[in-house]
Amino acid sequence: MSITWSWIILIIAGLFEIGWAIGLKYTDGFTKFIPSIFTLITLALSIYLLARASQTLPIGTAYGVWVGIGALGTAILGVFLFNEPLSLARLFFLALLLVAIIGLKLTLK
Repeated sequence: MSITWSWIILIIAGLFEIGWAIGLKYTDGFTKFIPSIFTLITLALSIYLLARASQTLPIGTAYGVWVGIGALGTAILGVFLFNEPLSLARLFFLALLLVAIIGLKLTLK
């Protein structure tokens, strides 16, 4: 697999991570069937795609980017879906997450 495809797969894995993280909120402790199935499927897909991307990319970079995409996306969606607070400090640290994700991509040789 090419490096480019590995990055695409890793980004998709990160998007699935956002899906399962948000899905957790809707499962009500895995007592709701459909949200629980959605969460488990997106979790499995996310991990599988991370494993595929890490066949080509260094695991430290792949994992860091995967976690960063998941954390950034989940925090942003939490504001919109669950009315979580958004302050200047929170925006600053979310921006730092984005910089870290981009930095990990740019510094990989």
